[in-house]
This record gives sequence, C-alpha cells and structure tokens, in this order.
Amino acid sequence: ATFISVPLKKSSEVDLVKPLWKFVTATYPPGEEQAEYLRAVEEVNKLRKSALGRPLDKHESSLEILLRYYDQLCSIEPKFPFPELCLTFTWRDAFDKGSLFGGSVKLALASIGYEKTCVLFNVGALASQIAAEQNLDNDEGLKAAAKFYQLASGAFAHIKDTVLSALNREPTMDISPETVGTLSQIMLSQAQEVFVLKATADKMKDAIIAKLANQAADYYGDAFKQCQYKENLPKYFYFQEVLPVLAAKHCMMQATAELHQSTLANQKKKFGEEIARLQHATELVKTAASRYDEYVNVKDLSDKINRALTAAKKDNDFIYHDRVPEVKDLEHIGKASLVKATAVQTPLSQKFTDLFEKMVPMAVQQSVSTANSRKADTVNRLIGSMREATNLCNGVLASLNLPAALEDLSGEAVPQSILEKSRAVVQQGGLQSIEQLIKDLPELLTRNREILDESLKMLDGEETTDNELRAKFNQRWSRTPSGDLYKPLRAEGTNYRNILDKAVQADQVVKERYNAHCEMIALLCKSESELSAAIPSANPAQTLQGSEVVNVLRAQLAQLDEVKREREVMEGEIKSVTFDMTTKFLTALAQDGAINEEVLTSSELDTRYGSHTQRVQQNLRRQEELLSQIQVSHQEFSALKQSNSEANNREDVLKKLASAHDSYIEISSNIREGTKFYNDLTEILLKFQNKCSDIVFARKTERDELLKELQQSIAREPSAPSFSVPSYQSNTPAPASSGPSPAPRTVFNPQQPQGKPQPPARPPPPNIAPQAASTSVPVNAPMAPSSTNPPPVAPTGPSQAQGPPYPSYQGYPGYYQMPVTYNPYAYGQFNMPYMPYQAQGQAGYPVGPPAQQPYPYPQQPPQQPYYPQ
Repeated sequence: ATFISVPLKKSSEVDLVKPLWKFVTATYPPGEEQAEYLRAVEEVNKLRKSALGRPLDKHESSLEILLRYYDQLCSIEPKFPFPELCLTFTWRDAFDKGSLFGGSVKLALASIGYEKTCVLFNVGALASQIAAEQNLDNDEGLKAAAKFYQLASGAFAHIKDTVLSALNREPTMDISPETVGTLSQIMLSQAQEVFVLKATADKMKDAIIAKLANQAADYYGDAFKQCQYKENLPKYFYFQEVLPVLAAKHCMMQATAELHQSTLANQKKKFGEEIARLQHATELVKTAASRYDEYVNVKDLSDKINRALTAAKKDNDFIYHDRVPEVKDLEHIGKASLVKATAVQTPLSQKFTDLFEKMVPMAVQQSVSTANSRKADTVNRLIGSMREATNLCNGVLASLNLPAALEDLSGEAVPQSILEKSRAVVQQGGLQSIEQLIKDLPELLTRNREILDESLKMLDGEETTDNELRAKFNQRWSRTPSGDLYKPLRAEGTNYRNILDKAVQADQVVKERYNAHCEMIALLCKSESELSAAIPSANPAQTLQGSEVVNVLRAQLAQLDEVKREREVMEGEIKSVTFDMTTKFLTALAQDGAINEEVLTSSELDTRYGSHTQRVQQNLRRQEELLSQIQVSHQEFSALKQSNSEANNREDVLKKLASAHDSYIEISSNIREGTKFYNDLTEILLKFQNKCSDIVFARKTERDELLKELQQSIAREPSAPSFSVPSYQSNTPAPASSGPSPAPRTVFNPQQPQGKPQPPARPPPPNIAPQAASTSVPVNAPMAPSSTNPPPVAPTGPSQAQGPPYPSYQGYPGYYQMPVTYNPYAYGQFNMPYMPYQAQGQAGYPVGPPAQQPYPYPQQPPQQPYYPQ
C-alpha cells in the first residue's frame, strides 16, 4: 500500500545561550540558583541543535528528541520575556523547493510561538515518516503505524487551531490553517486504513471490516475535497502528487467495503445484492487502476473481487436466479471509526525533565514585583504618617521655643539644646558638606541625560535606516517596522525623561531652602563662645525657676519625648516585617490559570500590618492631645515671663537656630538621597541602554540577512526588459525561400554607445522580396547579460551601535528587580523626607533625623518588562 508522509521543515541556527544567559544573570543574584539556570540554558541550546541542527533518522528515538525540545519550549515560554530577548527564528517552507530565480520561501520571526509551531510541525512530519516505514505485515508494525499517524494528525490539528494566535501575522503556506488542516485529515485517513488492514489480518467479521473500510473511504474523500477546494494548496508539487493517491485510496477503501459487505449479503442469502456490490467494487477498482495506476497497486484487490464476482454470478445463474438490484437501491454500509487525532498535551515526552523547574513564571515574577510595590506603599503610608507627625511636633515646639525657653531661665548662657544642635551640625560636616553635595548634583544629572539621549539615538538611527530601506524595497522589505517595535521603549524613555525633569525641579527646591537657612546654619557651626556672643542676652527670670507652670510644662515635654521614642520603635518593627507571595501566586496560577494579585496581596497586607496600623493611630492621637496641653501651658508660661524687647530678640534668635538645625538635617538628608537617586537611576538607564543596544543589534543582524537575500534575489532576476512584438512584424508572412534565418541579436546593449534618435514608426513595408525580410532584426530577441552590469546592490545599514559610554552592568536588561520601596527624597503621598524601606538583603540607606519640610523628588519609575507586539 502507498502511504503519504510529510517532509520536515528546516531551520537556521539560533544561539539561545547569549540572550537567556543575560536574562538569568540580570534577574538572579550570583549563587547556586543562578549557576543551575545557566547550566540549564546550555542544555536547552544543545537540545535545539540535536533536534533541528542535523538530519533526523526515521526512528522513534529521533522523534523523542523533538518531543523533548517542544516540551522544553512550552516550559520556558512563560518564564522568559521572549519578546524582549530579540530571538529571531528562521524556518523554511517544508513544501516549497525554490525556483530558478529564487530560493525556497522562508519566514523569520522573533516569536517563541513560531518556534513551537514549526517544531510541532516537524513532530507531525517525522511521525508520518516513521509510520510509513513500519512493516504492516505484522501486528506490532500495524499498531505502531496507527499510533504515529494519529500523533501526526493531532500535531497538525493543534497547529491549525493555534498558529494564527501564536504568530500574530500571516504564516507561510505550509503551516497555514488550510494546509495543516488538510494534513491532519490525511493522517487520520491513513490511521483508519491501518486499522482496516489490522482487522483483515485478525480475520474479524466482514461486517466490522466493511464499516471500518467505509469510514476510511469517507475520510479519504474529505481529505481529497480539502485539497481540491483550497486555492493555495495545489500550487505545491507535494499536493499535486498527493491528490491522485487520495482519490485512489478513496476508491480502494470503498471497494474493500463493498467486497466485505457482499460477503455479508451472501451469508444472508441476498445473492443479487452480493453481485451488485461486487460489480460496484469492480468498477471502483477499474477506475483506480486506469487513472492512478502509477501511484497505487490494485492488482491483488482486483483479482480478489473478480474471483468473488465470477463465483457469485455462476452460482446465481445456475442456482439462485436472484434479481440484481441497482447500486443506488442498495442499503448504505455503516461506518465505524477507531481513530482519533492525539491531543497535544504537554509534556509529550515521557522522558521530559523541566530544566527550569525552580524558575517561577514571568506572570508570578511580575505579580511579586507589584505585590512588593503595594507592600512598600503600605510601609510608606505607616512610617510616613509617623514621620509627618514628628515633623509637625518639631515645628510646634520650635515655634514655641521649647525646650530652649525652659532651659534659658537665666537669660545669659546658651541653652543646652542649642549646644547639642550645634554639635550635631558640626559632626555632619557643616556647610562644607552640603555645598559639595549640591555641587555634585548637576554632574550626576548630566550623566543620566547623556545615557538616555544615547539610548534613544540608537533607536532613531536604526529606525531611520529601516524606513529608508522600506521606501526603497517596498513590499520586499517584509519585516516588522522599527517604529512599531520601538513604541514600548520610547514610552519608557519618555517616562525617564519626565523623571529627570522632576528631579531638576527638586534640586532647585533644595538650593532655595539652603540659601534661606545658610546664615543661621553657619552660626550653628561656630564655637560655644562665638555662639554665646551672637545670641542677645536678656534679664534673668529667676522667679520662674520654681514655678508650677514650668514643672507641668517639663512633664508634658517628657511625655511627648516618650511618644516620639515609641514611634521609633514601631518604625523598626514595621520595617522588619517580611513575607514572600511567590508560593501563593504559584498556587493561584496552577488552580485558576490566572493570578488576582490585588486581592491576594491586600489580604496578606491586612494580616501583616493590621495591628501596626492600630498602634500608629493610637500614637498619633496621643501626640495630638499632648500638643494641645503644651500649647495651653506655654501660654501660662509666657504670661509669667517678664516681657521686654531684649527677651523677645533673644527668643527669636533661639527659634531661628533651632529651625536652622532642623533645616540642615532635612537638606543634608535630601541631597544625600538625591545623590543616591541619580546613582540608582544611572543603573536603571544603563540597563535601558543595554536593552536598546540589544534590540538594535538584533534588528541590524536581521536587516543584514534580509538585505543579503534581497541582493541574491535581485541578482537572479533577468536583467533585460521584455518587449512586445509590433503587430506588423508578428503578422509578416514567412519568406518563401529556404535561405538561412538571421541570427538573433540583442536589441539593447549597455556597452554600446547610444545611437541617434530613431525616426517615427513607419507603416508596414511591402512584401517585396524574401531577402528583405532576412535583414530584419527581431525586437523580441533575448538580451545577453552584460558582464559589466552587476546586479544592483542595496545600501548597507549603519554600523553596529557603539556600547554605552559608561560601565555597563552585566545581565539582561529586560526584567530586573529594583529595591521594592525605592522612593527617593520623599515619602510618597505624605511628602516626607523619609528614607525608603529596604528589603531583606538590601544595602541600608543613610538615615538622618526627621525633617520638617517635604522634599518633592519624583517617584521611582515602575519596573515592568515591555512586550512589543
């Protein structure tokens, strides 16, 4: 029997190691886990070379390699951001063998779905080849053939259902839904035929064999119709050979069904029906033999039917004399299908081992990142509210000159609290440290702007080149436009640009605050004697030292200090809360197929931070009550104090010194965080630059390959234009004489100098003599190719983009984990100079005393990987 098999698709070599390696090193810190993933990357690359880089034997072991590679692709697809990896897979059309003027059709796409589709096509193709090689004379061969044909049918059917969504563009014809749908039906038909052969070999009842064969004939008929009615399929030489085989198999299976049904009629003593069915079977076999004899061999089946028909006629003529009915009046033979396309459910290989089993999917990674951001917001809200309350408390006390007013009852000495503030300013470097930090900010800003500008410049250069080549080659330039591919990157760059603009505004606010307080900060940096001389003296208020009002006010200030210390303890406890949502997200993904990150994270945050939220609210209410009491007590204290201009001047200076200390702490903290902000943003921008560099390099490689193919295609095209033959020459009668015909000459030769202009067209010449005709030049003669006229060469693109001007970070820039609560300069919506919450294993941020005024620096850019469509 003749069985149909499918040729394999061929793929170009692809290096999986570099992009996957970069992603792993950028996403996972050095250690055992990273080393394990890097080894797995090497194994995947070797597996692809084994599955696609060499000819495969028609054996089950070769199919096993393909299945393992397909399973591995399905496993790593959700775990790596393949749209960002710029991995381009190139596959050739399985059926297109090329032509004289061009190679075979191929398609290159940066899509893991495309790679999976093509690998699955080869699974079906190789399974069909293995099935066709089986020995159908024994039971094991029949079972194996049926199994592999059903596997092939399932593979092609799966491609039919998924190819358009996997590619998001028009596929090549071999993997188009029409083609693979037809191939799936052909494979299913052959599997049914194998069961017909097995039932015959097992000597099953004729009724069963007839139904099986009738079903096989029906399957072959459907496959034939699909081939015949699809406009695009017959262009393949493959389907031109397949069509007659399908038609012949349809006839043969129907004839087989009639043969076995005739035996059943004989058993029921319906001898006329027996003859009618055998006659119909004979006609079917004759049709197959006369039209498709070069494709199938029907001799054995024909001889068997003829013998049965001869015997049946003889018995009926001499014994039964039963009327032979018309074929159309016969009962329809039933159908029985024993085959079903094998569903594609991973893993397909029984020997499959997930090399990246411990790596969580990208959906989980993104959900964890978002959950960490929500956790950071919660921490920022709680700690920010406490720091806001602390700033409010410091501001109220500074406006009341407390506790300095209680310490300054003598009116001469420098209050102890002012001396402590002075020492704190001197220890932190005084004015000199702030001035140096302010001087460094513009340089850090310029560095970040240059990195961002260079990144976008690379995209602009490649996009310009792509547009120029697209305008030159029109439809031949078939790859995705760079402008469409770079939209997510440009949006990301615009986001970084806005962040830098906001940072510039924040720098200006810092400088203004510094200029407003620098004089008093400089006074705090002086020695105690100089400080005492600068503060005006006042008359002593000895009568207040033993006052009940002073004692009450001191007790209230002590309680307020206790409230502030309690907040420091709670802040440390809130920072120390750690939890990992990875397990919950993995469970949700496995059970529901999706992750409701917001609901899961909110529930966990309520559990972890509910008690802390209540304690913070109680602390804030306690402070509010104490401040009200302190303000009332201070009014009584002020009424008892002797009021004079000297005392007022002294109190104003002490207030300014206390405020200058708070401003110094705030400005110093803001500028240090500003420096950290710019340094952290530099790392982000370097990764963004690497991302741009990678995709530009991948696009350049793809562009060079496409240019090379176009140049070769143009070089194969005929270099001479075709001219139509004028009517007066095409109608000229042939010369009567049998003289030699003139040798053809080229009409156009670029090597010859251009002659003078030709006169206008003349009317047809009279038919005078044969010799006149012999001198005519055939205008449609082919042009000889000129060796001095090389094929046009498309302009090459710009040279490869240069590397970043600053030391780049190793690792893949597509997805990377930033500090989850990175919030430079300000504490979220509370506008506080709160230092960001640090995750476990993260370097600590410098923490200064709480400041009084907010410093509105921009928030951290959201770290989400982009997926170009």
